[in-house]
Amino acid sequence: MTVVDMNDRKSPVPPTGTPAATDLPPSMVERMTLILDAFDGRATHLSLEETARRARLPRSTVHRILEQLVKLDWVAHAPIGYRLGRRALGLDGGAGDHSQMRAAAAPLLHELHLKTGLVVHLSVLDDGESVYLDKVGGRFATALPSRVGGRALAHSTAGGKAMLACIAPERVDALFGATLPRCTESTITDIAVLHQELSRIRQRRGLAFECGESTPGVACVASAIRGHEGPIGSISLCGDMRTAQLERVAPLVLDVTREVSRSLYPDLGVPRRGRKPTPVPTSTFSAATMDRLMASSEHWL
Repeated sequence: MTVVDMNDRKSPVPPTGTPAATDLPPSMVERMTLILDAFDGRATHLSLEETARRARLPRSTVHRILEQLVKLDWVAHAPIGYRLGRRALGLDGGAGDHSQMRAAAAPLLHELHLKTGLVVHLSVLDDGESVYLDKVGGRFATALPSRVGGRALAHSTAGGKAMLACIAPERVDALFGATLPRCTESTITDIAVLHQELSRIRQRRGLAFECGESTPGVACVASAIRGHEGPIGSISLCGDMRTAQLERVAPLVLDVTREVSRSLYPDLGVPRRGRKPTPVPTSTFSAATMDRLMASSEHWL
């Protein structure tokens, strides 16, 4: 009988493109850095397989670390795979790095305030929240709790709803549960009702309205700033519910958001070679949302 020396056995050959366990970076910090470096831009969306290939790490290792990074807000779940999270983008309480959009919007925000006398907000969507990048206004601005770098529940603000209306309903389902947090007595607290509101916003060419849903006594109108991959921000006008004539100033909001979009993306709407046009969200709901819609439809008839 031949005795086989266990030390002479060859280790299994790892799959092509996957490093052996002994080749892995020795520290967790190095592995996390490789994974974060795989996302080479704030708009980069990667699947688990793409992230593992770029980081040159085993899929199981990447999956385990990604889930930890998601919990810590360094990475976020995207419609397809993953994207950089708010902490990696500098959105953890500050205004973040949106210098190009802020620069393009700044003169238009001031002009919008001068024309209307209302408070103007520039916001971005961060998961289920709106983050204020800029705020321009007169005396009424001091009565609003919003501040640059501050946050508000996206489903309760006109700016947040305008951005949510630009993304797929399935993504909205992923951002929120069946029951939404309440800010005031007027806040939408049911996901099915929110979907109905987002559908109406799409029918109004992207105009979103809010009446006391985020702050009592405050009314707002907003429109999203669109990029190649979806909404990159929103601009809203806010005023006293008793005096603000939002329907009259709504077209101005649309004009300003479109001008900002065109200045940042001159070829917006013109498909580049090798890239499909950005799909327009439809009113297709997930199965769970459809069940809730059917169950509550009798209250809307």
